[in-house]
Amino acid sequence: MASYLRVNNDKLIILMAKNNLTVKELCKKANVFDGTLRNIKKTHNARPTTVYKLAKALNVEVEDLIEEN
Repeated sequence: MASYLRVNNDKLIILMAKNNLTVKELCKKANVFDGTLRNIKKTHNARPTTVYKLAKALNVEVEDLIEEN
């Protein structure tokens, strides 16, 4: 069973704005499907590898995208 991380959507949106990226641009830069990002925004869940790709595309650490416990 795959483990998932809880993504903080507010942080994701703020970082997209700081980097002046649309959803489509972020998906292209992170090499993830736009459906994957839509699913993350809906469920807040993502595979660690996907969170890593998004963090790298946004020039932040993985910890900056996940919800705090």
